[in-house]
Amino acid sequence: MPNGKRPKPQHAPKPPHQDPEFLSSTPARPIRILGEYIHPLVQLKREGIGDTVVMFGSARIESRETAQARHTRLKKENVSKMSAASLAKHRAALRHAKNLLEMSRYYEEARQLSHKLTSWSLTLGPRPRRFVVCSGGGPGIMEAANRGAYEAGGKSIGLSIELPHEQFANPYISPELSFNFKYFFMRKLWFAQIAKALIVFPGGFGTMDELWEMLTLLQTHKLPQHNIILIYGKKYWDEVLNWKAMVRWGTINEDEYKMLQFADTVDEAFDHIRAGLEKYHMGVDAFLQAY
Repeated sequence: MPNGKRPKPQHAPKPPHQDPEFLSSTPARPIRILGEYIHPLVQLKREGIGDTVVMFGSARIESRETAQARHTRLKKENVSKMSAASLAKHRAALRHAKNLLEMSRYYEEARQLSHKLTSWSLTLGPRPRRFVVCSGGGPGIMEAANRGAYEAGGKSIGLSIELPHEQFANPYISPELSFNFKYFFMRKLWFAQIAKALIVFPGGFGTMDELWEMLTLLQTHKLPQHNIILIYGKKYWDEVLNWKAMVRWGTINEDEYKMLQFADTVDEAFDHIRAGLEKYHMGVDAFLQAY
């Protein structure tokens, strides 16, 4: 005891679970990972979710209304006084707007398909809630999926991800089923864990990443073999991917190719999904009920 003085009482430090600096540190990464597993688990069980139908697709595909408004505005612009450089930019913008308008069919069809799936799932009762639509939580096709479920009067799930640029969860997700992840692999786990079907609309790198992940899990029997993977939008996908070439080159076999189903209309997609779910998945998995 220096100088014979007794030290002043100190406030006890915060326990580790209340220390933001510790929780955001590198050594605490396993805790954050566990949190991204346990929190959705608890919330999904609380909301009585039995299983999901996951819908993927581009965040850049807009609603018909939004795409039409942009295209109309650009067409009405007076180009007579534009410089050559400005005119070239305008023409490029108009081409892009025309493409977005054409692609907006997929937003509207995702919205309609989600509405049909949700309306049907609501007839199966609330305990547990079956085949709940689940999206990546963002704009574009993800928004369309949540929007269709919302308009049908059902709940839907959004699994958002923290990105370097700002991103907001779309407004149609059920608030109690809106999740935000830091780690892509934990987000993918929750896409796959309780899904009985995956519907893949036209998309880019992110959509393909998620598609290949699901196909690999199905191929390697990490997912039940009767889980459905449906590719939506023949015109887009036939140009972007040559599925049969992989069979011809021997990198996949015919049975693996047959893991895929294809549809080009809402009714066709709904019939495929409903038939597969009714044939193989009407029994409830014990996964969420076990906790």
